Amino acid sequence: MFEARVLSLKDIENELDRMGCDPRGVEIMSPKGRYRLVRATGLDPRGANILKQEFLAAGGEAAVSWSALSLTEDTSEVIMMGTISHYNRVLRKLEEQPFALPSLSKEVRKALECFDEPKEPPIPGEDTRIMGILNVTPDSFYDGGRYSEKDLAVQRALAMVEQGADIIDVGGESTRPGSERSSLQEEIDRVVPVIQAISEKTDVCISVDTHKPTVAEKAVEAGASMINDVFGLRTEGMLETAGVLDVPVVIMHMRGTPETMQKDPKYEDVMGEIYSFLNKQAILAEDAGVSPDNIIIDPGIGFGKKLQHNLEIISRLEEFNSMGYPVLLGASRKSFLGDILGKEAEGRLYGSLGIAAVAVQKSISILRVHDVRETVDVVKAVSSLQMR
Repeated sequence: MFEARVLSLKDIENELDRMGCDPRGVEIMSPKGRYRLVRATGLDPRGANILKQEFLAAGGEAAVSWSALSLTEDTSEVIMMGTISHYNRVLRKLEEQPFALPSLSKEVRKALECFDEPKEPPIPGEDTRIMGILNVTPDSFYDGGRYSEKDLAVQRALAMVEQGADIIDVGGESTRPGSERSSLQEEIDRVVPVIQAISEKTDVCISVDTHKPTVAEKAVEAGASMINDVFGLRTEGMLETAGVLDVPVVIMHMRGTPETMQKDPKYEDVMGEIYSFLNKQAILAEDAGVSPDNIIIDPGIGFGKKLQHNLEIISRLEEFNSMGYPVLLGASRKSFLGDILGKEAEGRLYGSLGIAAVAVQKSISILRVHDVRETVDVVKAVSSLQMR
């Protein structure tokens, strides 16, 4: 009796090995079994049409708009469709073509390589790193007021380290929807003593959750070795400060500000707009002196996004890997889970763990969470499947 089974694309090498194929044959055939969709923007329409023809000639496909075909727009985008083998053939040919196609060839090759081999974060640890949330604020949406006293905050940090946290993220200003800004001195007074006390008791990586250059400077002086900026280095002076401090920095996407971000946010292309923003800010950061190895990106779940935006981002998280930087996801107990589950923050643990499992499957580098012990178990279980 015959059997037919559709195979997972990621298992092509294992299946060819299991069949007993020649090792050289496995090397040649594996790229033919890995299918990729790649979107490229900013092309000269003439170059877009050349690209389409090259893909068709190689046995793949490329979609261009009617405006590209009619040459009525200044720039065009293309969606390429093919196996790694198709891309290898086409990209070699593009290196000899006009209309900046050699530069596009390099960008596409880089995106494919980064997608298949996501960048490791500059934080010691195994598997997906766990960032434990420590809000030393009176008004954060889940744990506001619980750890506003220094001793309680330090105890909480050490407990999260014991549970397996690779990073402790200390925040002194709430960024929940509708929250108001804290003064500079108020934020410094909240985070600096806590960071200093934690650094004296453990060598865990300490992150400061801030968008203010002076707070970042004071925090690093006190023992922080990472900056988590929900404003994406948009505050005046923050780019330069990040370059001087020379520590890992998280660049997050947010539409608007915490005061305004949830007032009917709209996107024409949520993934494209977030990707472009993060890519632009990462380039600016490098220009300001931040090492590429120190850049981490965060699509900003819940920051200027409606439920459908958050769900689309999470379902397509792996696309951010192609930018070439480690990706952080912060979805823990957020309000979009309340919309799905019909529960307040206290009842969103299992929803948060479900999202964490999806993120690990999509090779996300860092998870920012309230529930460290439970998330560590999820990461270990899902990572064991990835390592087969």
